[in-house]
Formats: sequence, C-alpha cells, structure tokens
Amino acid sequence: MRLPLEETLVVLGEGRKIIITAHVNPDGDAIGSCLALSRYLENQGKETVVLIDDEVPKGFMLLPGADKIAAPEEGRSYEADLLVVLDSSLDRIGKVAEAVKAQVLNIDHHHTNDGQAERLYLDGERAATAEIIYQLLEMAGAAFDKEMAMALYTGLATDTGFFRFSNTNPLTMRAAARMLEAGAEPHVISESLEQRPYSHVKGLADALQHIEVWHGGRAAGAFLSYEVMEGIESTEGLIDMLRVIEGVEIVVVMKYKEADKARVSLRSKGIDVSAVALKFGGGGHVKAAGCGIEKPFGEAKSLLQQAIDQALSPTDPAEAVKESGEEK
Repeated sequence: MRLPLEETLVVLGEGRKIIITAHVNPDGDAIGSCLALSRYLENQGKETVVLIDDEVPKGFMLLPGADKIAAPEEGRSYEADLLVVLDSSLDRIGKVAEAVKAQVLNIDHHHTNDGQAERLYLDGERAATAEIIYQLLEMAGAAFDKEMAMALYTGLATDTGFFRFSNTNPLTMRAAARMLEAGAEPHVISESLEQRPYSHVKGLADALQHIEVWHGGRAAGAFLSYEVMEGIESTEGLIDMLRVIEGVEIVVVMKYKEADKARVSLRSKGIDVSAVALKFGGGGHVKAAGCGIEKPFGEAKSLLQQAIDQALSPTDPAEAVKESGEEK
C-alpha cells in the first residue's frame, strides 16, 4: 500500500522496537539515512537496531553510530514491531528479509522499487532517501542535532556526487544548508571518504588493467573475475574513473567477490541503466543502477554487454526516438 508522507510519519510513531535496514553493498545514502532515522527515533524514546547484511565501508565509520551497525547473525531470528527498509526494495536487503519478523515499512527514492512492501512511501523525484528522511523529520518538528546532520548530509552529498549530478535540486541544497546549521562538517566527511590506504590505490591500478571499451567507444567496463578480485582489496571509486572517458555513455563495473556471483554497478550520462539492471533483477535510477548476476564470469559478461548494447541501440522505434532526444 502506497502511503503519503504524513501517514509514513504516523507509522513510524506506532512501533516501540524498530529495526532499520538498507540494501547490501551500502552506500552513503543507505548508511546516512539509517543512522539519521535511528538517532531521531531513539530521541523519541524508541529502541532501534540498524541491521545491514554487508560490511560498512571504512570511510563511513566517522559517522556517529556507524560502529553499532550490525550484520544479521546466522540462524538468529529478530523480533520487532516494525522493520523499516530504506533506500531499497525488499529484494535487495539480503538475509535481513528472512531474519526479521515484523511489519514492514519501505521508504525509497528509486523508481524501480518493486512495490512489494506492505506499506511503501516512494518518491522518485527526490535526489536521495536522505532527502525523504529530512522531509519526514522536518514534518515531525525534529530538533536536528550534529549526529543526524552528519548522517543526512552524507546521504545527500554522496547520492548527488557532492551536488554535481543532475538530480541535485533546490530541496537538496536547502536540506544540506540546514544540516550545516545543525553541525554537519562537509570537510570532515569528504576527507574521510577520499582517504584510501595504499593497498586500495594499488588495487585500483590493477583493476584499471581490465578496462574494455566497445560499442564504438560508447560503452566502457571493468570486468573483474573472482581470481582477479582475490588480488584486489577494493574497487571503490573505479566506476567514477570510467565515467570520465571521452565519448563513453554507459560504464559498468562487474566484480566477483564470490565464485559465480557478480556484483554489477552501472552509470550513464542519460541512457536509462536502471532498465539494464532490471533485466538481472536489480534496479536504481536512470543514470545509476546496480544488480547481481549469479552466473559464471564469461556468461555474465556476455549477457551484460549484450544488455548494454541493446540500451545503446534499441530496436524498438519508440525507444530509438526517445534516445535520440526527438520525443517531446
């Protein structure tokens, strides 16, 4: 059931014990939104737990409360009044979906959300889920403290490329300014996220050896097999390096952290890569999306490249018109 913002706030107020989660491979928006909402609810006297079925990237550990984010324990069942799923549909929260026994409230800004949650607030016009959490807390009359401000600013900044991407809007900037007034420190956040140990930088250099360009220079990707990934500690930032290649319209990073199970990140300069991700059970935004592919390396790579080729050269005449920009 789709909820308006006002009813979403009411639902949040009904539970006493609330578990908050987000998608696997969490980014700044997922982590920041979880921490800000958790902080607000605890200020209201509620008990909260943030469970994410993945590791929290080291750069986000500066955020207050990040050290308390836990992964679901194997075989354990968690009881709560409410499970709040942020920045994701239910199919991307991993083991949390089975481990938590509770009513579900889903809050998201991805237009590819599958709508399977019992109660859903979805606004695909918002730049980040953190922007929605800001709206909710402002509606509730929350007193933004530094902890909430640091978390929400991180979500806003990372999902807009530090306010460079086209999803940046007036509300984004107003919310960011409000977070600065509440104590957010942009330089501290950006410096933490920019820091890389030598091993990560070396890993990026190794990953760059596996870049391919195809489709007449319109597509570029780094395809990293399980064997290659065994020697690479981190690929964080790799996709942004591919985005700057002249003439490229779609970029992809496909990596295997497990045998026969690829993680895929896609970016574009306007072509809908969420449609590519949806073909493999993923989702996201027009210009940024992701998915998983449980197939051997060679097969997954071939299928992914074919899907990208189709996105770049659609066979449907209506889609071809849309891509060319002639549709009004």
